[in-house]
Amino acid sequence: MFSLVAVLMLSVTAMYASFPVQRTTTNNVTVVEEQNDELSSPAAAASGKSQVIALILCLAVGGIGIHRFYLGYTWQGIVQLLTLGGCGIWALIDLIRIITGDLQPKNGRYSKTL
Repeated sequence: MFSLVAVLMLSVTAMYASFPVQRTTTNNVTVVEEQNDELSSPAAAASGKSQVIALILCLAVGGIGIHRFYLGYTWQGIVQLLTLGGCGIWALIDLIRIITGDLQPKNGRYSKTL
């Protein structure tokens, strides 16, 4: 089960740069390339988190706080892991907060919402 969650987390955390990239060619000419992806703000590019994935993680393994690690709240994830999600109460509250959009990733907003 843990390996399935690890593979899922690694597959959805691919990040793409949405800022201009400067290169210098051999003729000392600076070329600026800008990549236009759907992620337009630096906070959205940094987070790249999906509300659907957070919801699935909370439903599947909410009692051990994996969704908190996914959203970037490491210390809260550790506490939730040690208390088994506050005996399920904390996981239930997080489930409601994820559905309503109140529980956002630590460094920005969701890149994909429900």
